[in-house]
Amino acid sequence: MTRYETLRVETDARGVARLILDRPGKKNALSARMMDELADFADRAAGDGIRAVVLSGAGGTFCAGGDLNWMMVQIEADRATRIREARRLATMLKVLNEMPVPMIGRVEGAALGGGVGLACICDVAVAATECRFGFTETRLGIIPATIGPYVIARMGEGPARRVFMSGRIFGAAEAARLGIVARHVAAPDLDAAVEEEVAPYLEVSTEAAGRAKALARALGPGIDDAVIDATMERLADAWETESARARIAAFLDRGRRG
Repeated sequence: MTRYETLRVETDARGVARLILDRPGKKNALSARMMDELADFADRAAGDGIRAVVLSGAGGTFCAGGDLNWMMVQIEADRATRIREARRLATMLKVLNEMPVPMIGRVEGAALGGGVGLACICDVAVAATECRFGFTETRLGIIPATIGPYVIARMGEGPARRVFMSGRIFGAAEAARLGIVARHVAAPDLDAAVEEEVAPYLEVSTEAAGRAKALARALGPGIDDAVIDATMERLADAWETESARARIAAFLDRGRRG
């Protein structure tokens, strides 16, 4: 298995890969390197004989969303660079969503912004009851653009509109009602609950599971290149606004001042 800078991959004798976002000092925020490494893992997973993937975050946090320093670079960049970086994020989400291996999310601490997007591309996710969720992009003057198709596919438009724009933080019980996670359990029971979700995949044909996943995607909302390109344009548009510049800069300044 390839060694990564921002990820840890631990595969057991059953063929279950623990895919761990490993930037705990940044609450596992999605940097450009992490996006590329996640996409690389997804491209390799089936060929590496993996039967199931468990996606989690190091240090007690699932994922705090996009790396703010990476976002600030896009605000200062030209349009072509913004589109290229939006494509980096969109490509990562697409290949993980289409990975022909079942992926189970182990969600704890917080799943914010892009972290909710990652939970929504898991085939099933289980959260610790104490976990916090939120589409915090609008607090930063941007929008949940590239994750949007996967969020709407998971929730439907009506439920998504309750949480998609407000930036409010909500708990695991509401996340379960919205369909982001299948269920929530007390933190000490999280590993056992994840194992319950993994176990059935060890009894089925790996190839058939991949084909069934592809069928479910084909029968669900269409997320084709045109949809993905449109989300990239909308994200680039949001990065160009003065609101995004001011809000992200202020957030970074507060972080530096502690």
